Amino acid sequence: MIVSTLRHRLLSAAVVAALAVPAGAALADELPAAADTPYNGNLTLNVDLSQAPQRIFHVKETIPVTAGANILYYPKWIPGEHSPSGPIENVAGVTITAGGKQLAWRRDLKEMFALHVDVPQGVSSVDVSFEFLSPGGGGSFGASASSTPSLVDLELNQVAFYPAGHFTRQITIEPTVTLPAGWKFGTAMEIASQSGDTTKFKPITFNNLVDSPIIAGKYFNRVDLAPGAKTPVHLNVVGDSAEDVKLTDKQLADQRAVVVQTNKLFGAHHYGHYDFLLTLSDHTGHFGLEHHQSSDDRLPAEFFTDAQMNKLAGSLMPHEYVHSWNGKFRRPADLWTPTFMEPMQDDLLWVYEGLTDYWCGVLTARSGIWTPAQYRDSIAGIVGAMSHRTGRAWRSLQDTADAAPLTYYGRGGWANYRRGTDFYPEGQLLWLDVDTKIRDLSRGKHSLDDFAKAFYGMENGSYVTKTYTFDDIVSTLNGVQAYDWAKFLRDRLDYVGNTLPEKGIEGGGWKVVYTDQPTEFDKGAEKIRHGVNLSYSLGIAISGKGDISDVQWGSAASKAGLVPGLTLVAVNGKDYSADALKDAIKNAKGGSAPIELLVKNVDEFSTVKVDYHEGLKYAHLERSTGKDLISDITAPVK
Repeated sequence: MIVSTLRHRLLSAAVVAALAVPAGAALADELPAAADTPYNGNLTLNVDLSQAPQRIFHVKETIPVTAGANILYYPKWIPGEHSPSGPIENVAGVTITAGGKQLAWRRDLKEMFALHVDVPQGVSSVDVSFEFLSPGGGGSFGASASSTPSLVDLELNQVAFYPAGHFTRQITIEPTVTLPAGWKFGTAMEIASQSGDTTKFKPITFNNLVDSPIIAGKYFNRVDLAPGAKTPVHLNVVGDSAEDVKLTDKQLADQRAVVVQTNKLFGAHHYGHYDFLLTLSDHTGHFGLEHHQSSDDRLPAEFFTDAQMNKLAGSLMPHEYVHSWNGKFRRPADLWTPTFMEPMQDDLLWVYEGLTDYWCGVLTARSGIWTPAQYRDSIAGIVGAMSHRTGRAWRSLQDTADAAPLTYYGRGGWANYRRGTDFYPEGQLLWLDVDTKIRDLSRGKHSLDDFAKAFYGMENGSYVTKTYTFDDIVSTLNGVQAYDWAKFLRDRLDYVGNTLPEKGIEGGGWKVVYTDQPTEFDKGAEKIRHGVNLSYSLGIAISGKGDISDVQWGSAASKAGLVPGLTLVAVNGKDYSADALKDAIKNAKGGSAPIELLVKNVDEFSTVKVDYHEGLKYAHLERSTGKDLISDITAPVK
């Protein structure tokens, strides 16, 4: 035993000597500033996805280096995710070698996305190998589930380190990807060569690598969305079954109309070709992420096969497509960074995301995915939700943008009081307010469409980012229609109080009313989300089989003691169901008897009496006075 222990210690000492910790590591204050100069030599990247069905991505990378201290970065701040969300926690097995010998590395203690490695004299490149262990559930964006036995979504920031000291646009990399046998793929990257299931792509700058995800799968469909056009646009679809990836003729026509209407809106495009990358699965994360020449769109499996799902989620791809102009080509100055390490500042997300969300709704209607009435139902739902944002009493719309790195990943209930990423929905109302104001001031001669062409309609085909500031937004708006736009915007962005500051609905000739009848969108949301939203009446939202997901701060439910996280067990002495709860609200209208709810808090049961008597309430738009500008806004451009 003594001999064995001694031998173990001697061997350990030898290993430590061979893998000596790099000197001077763990000093984030000394990380080099990035220079806008070319990096010497091309990186190579080989990603083996043959085990993607088991959620294991094998990575081998060769990085040119010079002898001495080197720093390798893993992408941290991911464009479009607006936070330091690079999923480095899913990286395992990192090994760095040179000339067949393993080199020691150490993580920086302050900047934990940086690895320090000392390179011996005479070494001109290092080989980096590791596994990316793709999440099986939970998380957001690239940290969510992205593979099933039938498909995989690969975000290239997940599988590549890059050298410190240079703008990422000055670093060139040559990527190669191997897929499971027989799988097909879609990506904006251009193919250099193919051999079996391995594809080598043309050299690409590192920033554009991160901007070029890949989807692949056993069930794959690719359709042309711009037949006959000089600039190709395609929709690539992967799913867990052959039926899920098929479009109807109407769906194909609508998606083609999105391309036509969006290009008419902006008057120029900012891609050499464009690929929608659509994943349809109930076993991956569901979100959209924008890129210059593609978009990573992930939706439930029944998107094409269920009419209600197709309507409810129909605005996702238009949203991400608009981002090619708004967010990728034109980007807030504080959101542009030379590498993926510098913090991104999100103060203009009400433009980046809010204006995109506004136009995506408009374009979803102009393309025919939504009818004008369905667009109004969508806006009514947003007005209902934003009008009941009790958190506006303390948190401004501007702060929801400023705090985006926090609010994107906030969890738990009290969403109406805490406020989250409200720069999306309230951003729609803000820009509807701007659009109707321009139309009113100009007597119909100008609109926000004119702003779109002035701000984005230049340098056709280029996707070199052009940054902007708040003053640039104001100046361009004044070029369309003279007005005190700085005050107009700041009055709404900085407002703290109990009322909704945006008045675009009224300015557009409509008003918000509440009735006891849900809209088509309300019904669809209840069916698909298996829940019920009673926020505007009783003051609660319920998911699943009675789980209270949110409670309106100060509502009748809140005053009675209901809080998020409780489970409804019974309503007025009968088993809980959504219909039973709605019937109880209807029966209590105009009366005096409270609604009795049996609730479970962990393992304790109690009866809560809610004193509410105003019936069910759902938000609708109803025609008011003045010109119907909202109908003008949603009319297709000829």
